[in-house]
Amino acid sequence: MLALRVLFTVVLVGMLGVITWASSRCALFDIPREVFTHPWFIATLLDAYLAFVAFWVWVAWKEGSLGARVLWLLSILLWGNPAIALYMLLEVARVKREGGGLDAVFTRKRPGHVALPATLFALAIAVYLLGAKNVLFA
Repeated sequence: MLALRVLFTVVLVGMLGVITWASSRCALFDIPREVFTHPWFIATLLDAYLAFVAFWVWVAWKEGSLGARVLWLLSILLWGNPAIALYMLLEVARVKREGGGLDAVFTRKRPGHVALPATLFALAIAVYLLGAKNVLFA
C-alpha cells in the first residue's frame, strides 16, 4: 500500500507541477498549428485519452451511482492523470481506514459519491475557461 501511495503522490505532484509550469509559459490553447496537427501529437493524445477511458471503465465498475460514474468520466477526461492519481490515493486511504489489503483497493465496490468528481469537474471547467480566454475573448 505504501508503494501505491508513493507512486500516485509522485504522479499527482509531478503532473500538477508540470501543468503549473506549462501554464506559466503559455496559454492552454496557444498550441502552434504545426504541433497540433503533427501526426505524433495526435497519436500521443489519442493514446492518452484511450488510456483514460480504459481506467474509467474500472472506476465505473467500482462506483455505484450513475452520477458518480459520469462525473468521474468527465473529471478524468478533463484532468487526466491528476484525476487518476487522486482517485487512487483516495481508494488506498479508504481501504486503509476501512481495513483490507491491496485486493480491496481493486475489487471493493463503493456506493458512488458525487462531491469530489463534481468539484474536479467544476475546477476543470474554470481552468479550461481561464486557459481559453485568449480564444474566447480575442
